[in-house]
Amino acid sequence: MSLSTLILAALGVGVIFGTSLNAFFPTVIEPLNVYCLAPIGEAFLRLIQFVVVPIVFSSMLLGLTRIQNAAQVGRYAAKLMISYVITSVIAVGLGMLLAVLLQPGAGMTGFTVAAATQSTENQSLIAWLVSLIPVNPLEALSSGNLLQTIVSAALIGVGIQLVGEKAASFVAFIESCYAIFEKILGLILYTAPLGVFALISSVIATEGLAIIVRLFVYVLGLLLGSLLMIALYGLVLYVLQAKPVHFLRSLTPALSLAFGTASSNAALPVLLQTVQTDYGLREDIASFAIPLGTALKRDGSAIVQGFNALFIAQVYQVPVTPSLLLAIALSSLLVSFSTPGVPGSGIITMTTVLAAAGLPLEGVAIVAGVDRLVDGVKTVLNVVGNTTNAVILSRWEAEVGSEQVAPAVPVGKS
Repeated sequence: MSLSTLILAALGVGVIFGTSLNAFFPTVIEPLNVYCLAPIGEAFLRLIQFVVVPIVFSSMLLGLTRIQNAAQVGRYAAKLMISYVITSVIAVGLGMLLAVLLQPGAGMTGFTVAAATQSTENQSLIAWLVSLIPVNPLEALSSGNLLQTIVSAALIGVGIQLVGEKAASFVAFIESCYAIFEKILGLILYTAPLGVFALISSVIATEGLAIIVRLFVYVLGLLLGSLLMIALYGLVLYVLQAKPVHFLRSLTPALSLAFGTASSNAALPVLLQTVQTDYGLREDIASFAIPLGTALKRDGSAIVQGFNALFIAQVYQVPVTPSLLLAIALSSLLVSFSTPGVPGSGIITMTTVLAAAGLPLEGVAIVAGVDRLVDGVKTVLNVVGNTTNAVILSRWEAEVGSEQVAPAVPVGKS
């Protein structure tokens, strides 16, 4: 039985186990979760996080050394950002459109909201851009800041190209590091079914499925938005003749981890492997675009932030004006590029969008309980969007270069 099959089976068993605990054994949920499920899930996430930064740093650095020159790095980054912005605008617009059409918050009563959530001071776009530059590359690596790690790798990669042969020993060291952590990742993945089972069981057992009934239209809207965006990416892949069915089949292990852990960071190491070995995406593009997209590209967040803001406006009967829509759209777009790739991060950044639009921050309490139950689907969308944008870059480069760089299908695949 393949790893992806085992992970999917663990997900299914975890949902059934968690639902059974919540329905029939409520008294054992807390001790079982505190002493068993939560520690196992946390341990698995920590193991995955152990290899994320080293693999991102080393793979991106090695990818940059294979790129011919610094101008090519700039071209890759510029094309990716164009693609990111266009698809993120579509995602924000889709989330807001569904909220307007479905009206999930209209006439909603009976929710007890907690005290007003305090929003931290909004970070300006300029301050956020400046914060991407690391003061100390070692600090960026040790703190696990993916954006600063990527910038560090880019700067060091340019330096390696300028130095030439004198950097050969350093490149060999980085290659050794990548090989070592790749093997460690292989060992960690043997524990993935157990970790995914513990994580999903813990969420379902503690939160229950009853809240989905009360927020059915809200959950339906988020799921529908995510599925429509995934379908749009499938259409893009079809138009590019990039074999969308094979694409999704190749990414099954990474998508399973993304759903089970609700963390695109946790799925990153597996995604880097499968997109090259199983799907055939060119190595220099994969090693550059996939880590960058994991740090920046959040279509799930883009859909959710716009949808949530209008949902809260409907719950509190706030008039929807053009200025409100513009504030929600712009803040949602910016927040989608700065949302951490960890579970529950959307709730944290939601306060920024609500504050920017002048909406009640108390609304966070309404969606907090159900957010983790749909977080996995949003994370799957993040991974699909990130990888599809990498494929778009590959095809874009194929049109301007003499080398054919379309995603290659490995022998025996169809």
